[in-house]
Amino acid sequence: MTGPFRTAALALALACAAALPAAAARTTLSIGFQQEPTSLDPTADATAAIDGMLGQNVYETLMAVTEDGRVVPNLAREVAVSDDGLTYTFTLHTGVTFHDGTAFDAEDVKFTFDRAMAPDSTNPTKGIFAPIETVEATAPDTVVIRLKQPDGFFLFNLAMGDTSIVAPESAATNATQPIGTGPFRFASWTRGDRLVLEKNPAHRNAAEVALERVTFRFIADPAAAAAAMLAEEVDAFPGFPAPELLPQFEADPRFRVVVGSTEGEVILALNNGKAPFTDIRVRRAISHALDRQAIIDGAMYGRAQPIGSFFPPHHAAYVDLTGHYPHDVARAKALLAEAGVAPGTELTLRLPPFPYATRSGEIVQAQLAAAGLTVKIEQVEWGFWLEEVFRNQNYDMTIIAHTSPNDLGNFARGPSYFYAYDNADYTALWQAIRTEADDAKRFAMLQDAQRFIADEAVHGFLFQLPKLSVARREIVGLWDNAPVLEQPLAGVRWNG
Repeated sequence: MTGPFRTAALALALACAAALPAAAARTTLSIGFQQEPTSLDPTADATAAIDGMLGQNVYETLMAVTEDGRVVPNLAREVAVSDDGLTYTFTLHTGVTFHDGTAFDAEDVKFTFDRAMAPDSTNPTKGIFAPIETVEATAPDTVVIRLKQPDGFFLFNLAMGDTSIVAPESAATNATQPIGTGPFRFASWTRGDRLVLEKNPAHRNAAEVALERVTFRFIADPAAAAAAMLAEEVDAFPGFPAPELLPQFEADPRFRVVVGSTEGEVILALNNGKAPFTDIRVRRAISHALDRQAIIDGAMYGRAQPIGSFFPPHHAAYVDLTGHYPHDVARAKALLAEAGVAPGTELTLRLPPFPYATRSGEIVQAQLAAAGLTVKIEQVEWGFWLEEVFRNQNYDMTIIAHTSPNDLGNFARGPSYFYAYDNADYTALWQAIRTEADDAKRFAMLQDAQRFIADEAVHGFLFQLPKLSVARREIVGLWDNAPVLEQPLAGVRWNG
């Protein structure tokens, strides 16, 4: 074909192409999640998955934390702090509504905090609210919070899911029908399968939200998680449970694999209120019996960093205490004998249904056996773990990741907390840490706290939980690291 005929054909082809609709941008996202929560109310349940799915998506807080760890205003438009560090004045966004159409204002903030501080509160982290003296709604868009003493973590804590702002009209039913002010609203929850969110068109930043619908698929089994990703039934898995399969995804051009950081300290938790763990020699023996690198290699295929205390290695105040209890089976046996623990003494290790826990548990069982302890493993469901281990302290040992930031305060919560650890000197140290506004001084005391907890061998400290993420390469905006439990989705979109 030559001359005018070819030119005419090309023009016709271009015209036809122009008439075709452009490929629509993808606006749905399917995310794999290992853990299904037992409740959808972060102000009443400690399950990390609630914040992971709903925090800053369905629920919002006065402040928020960015991926690089900065604390920024959220439902608060701005915040002013008095010179003495005791009075915080929050100016709120106006025109905000909850997903059921009720208006958001300062009275909702006061209701949320009064409810969390009430004697009958079921808030899982009531300690966040302990420094508060009063909360006043001085105007529809103004909240004034006065503290009993300065709190260096206060604004950071106001970004946690435990401080999610809820309304009196819907607070009682948030466990199954969550109502917040966030960029996404609850659509449905099919227990054992999935939870679905949809875009909130009334959100103040709705124009910037690209996704119309997000589906969280609950897939605990590592093999099933990998199969779902490979079959493209799931677009992203931010907490991928199968580290041994990461090389397969790293070699597949469809996917992006990231090994990021989290705040999650994985510990062999010991019930300090129950014999034989009331004896520090037994706790130290267990620390000497543990070979962290073998646990990391066997359970995480080398994709984790060992820890020697209860603190994330990426933090500026981190102290490397991994050498505090070198792996020494002979020393472990000697300490157990000194404490009067007979060879063959039986202990129970109750494991929640997470791959990092179940895989680590089998290795720990063998390592403690080498030191002369008989460990019986019990695999339990998450609801059972929350009730019997976390609430009722009905356990000898367990393996769990503590994923909240700034949680060295757990050791100052006294015998009622599931560690059953009670030490007045440590509680006084934590109180000093909380009330210190100077970063350098607070960091020095945080280092003291790490050494204190390590020396006390409160638990067996194993490794920092990595954020193993696998996602389609076209997805942008997912966080690589997890400075908090939340995974904000307002800035996530498909690129192409």
